[in-house]
Amino acid sequence: MRCRNRYPYFFMILIGLLMVPARLPADPFQISQFISPETCGECHSEIFHQWKGSMHSLSQKDPIYLSVSEYIRKGLIDRNEIAEAESCVKCHVPVGVVTGYPQKTSDDRKNIPEIANHGIQCDYCHSATHADKMYNNGLVLSPGNGEEDPGVKRGPFPDSESDFHESAFSEFHTGSEICGTCHNVKHVVYMTDLETTYEEWKRGPYNHKDPDKRITCQGCHMFQRPGIPATGSTERPKNKGVAADDGPVRDHIFTHYFVGGNGFVPGLFSDQTKSKMADDRLRNAATLSIETGKVKDGKLEIVITNTGAGHDLPTGLTDIRQMWLDIEIWDKHQKKQLYVSGKPDKDHYLPEGTIIYNTVFGDGKGNPVWNIAKAKEILSDKRIPPQQSVTETIPLPPGKWTELSVQVKLLYRSAPQKIVDQAAGKGKLILPIVTMASADQVIKRQQQ
Repeated sequence: MRCRNRYPYFFMILIGLLMVPARLPADPFQISQFISPETCGECHSEIFHQWKGSMHSLSQKDPIYLSVSEYIRKGLIDRNEIAEAESCVKCHVPVGVVTGYPQKTSDDRKNIPEIANHGIQCDYCHSATHADKMYNNGLVLSPGNGEEDPGVKRGPFPDSESDFHESAFSEFHTGSEICGTCHNVKHVVYMTDLETTYEEWKRGPYNHKDPDKRITCQGCHMFQRPGIPATGSTERPKNKGVAADDGPVRDHIFTHYFVGGNGFVPGLFSDQTKSKMADDRLRNAATLSIETGKVKDGKLEIVITNTGAGHDLPTGLTDIRQMWLDIEIWDKHQKKQLYVSGKPDKDHYLPEGTIIYNTVFGDGKGNPVWNIAKAKEILSDKRIPPQQSVTETIPLPPGKWTELSVQVKLLYRSAPQKIVDQAAGKGKLILPIVTMASADQVIKRQQQ
């Protein structure tokens, strides 16, 4: 009798153990095996200066990430939720993770080795050989042994030569997969899709079956430079130049600004160039129009089209990204506001009823949660895929009016101000709002 009772108990323990995410291997590499970005910059000076101050270089210094990742860990008691909250380092401090410290988001930052604090860096990416999974950073590395024996550095050219390290062509470095393995994120226990940027690209039109027509992540994000947004709706001219200071002039050198939609954080670190580049990218990602075909039915249509992004708009951790419509309707003659939606209040918070494009996660019981550690399901996903449009229908104001002025803006912010205030302290970090697109329209009431 006692033996029969042991088996259910044993299997309960086994299932519980299987639910705990596997801990990263203990010290598979040594921190001394990795070369600092500054050393790389001695020969690759232009690329180094592009990378420095980028969101990749600031991935472990970004104050929004640091405060929010710490905030979502507070108060958790469920071990599965804790496992997710502790896993942010896998992408934000990758050199530290593969060399043993940090292993958790809550590990003391003061003890993180200097090289690891450089975030997503030269030697980490150029030591990669492939990815063994396309989520949660599956990069497989083959680093050298520091500056004395730097080993092989992999990149997009078959004829690179260096008197410092060996060089090898890597098709992997020219495709979206090297980006996608970090830009796809799943909950480490529940396997909920938390970020799906790579999957959005993979199933979309930019991933053309014809390789000559395919636009990879690099085809936009590593063509951009100041004054050239290089989105799907703009020209993407090649960047002629040299990869190494004394290297041959090449038809195209992939830029390393790594700009997305976040101009706030580079600006905090005095890099106004990358801050402006992020705004330029946002302003060339979508179009907005006001359609009046249903005015006689008392309705107004607003059409938003993803014209410039090879992924959904917005993308990334889209439960906290904010892309929304700011709408005002005025009686043109009486100068009176008749309708308003999407106007932040005095605290910079969005009001209820705002038309917002984002993802809403749930706790597995249909209740919304914003903390990704608790995300067991996706309750809704209201975003705009590449080269697709969404239409919002707005009721026209009732009453006696003859002419209306309609003003609509598509706005973007990296995170809700309320969450940032809760995590970092009220008013400590005021996130900017960027106008992605706008449209104005005058509507005249038809005479009956």
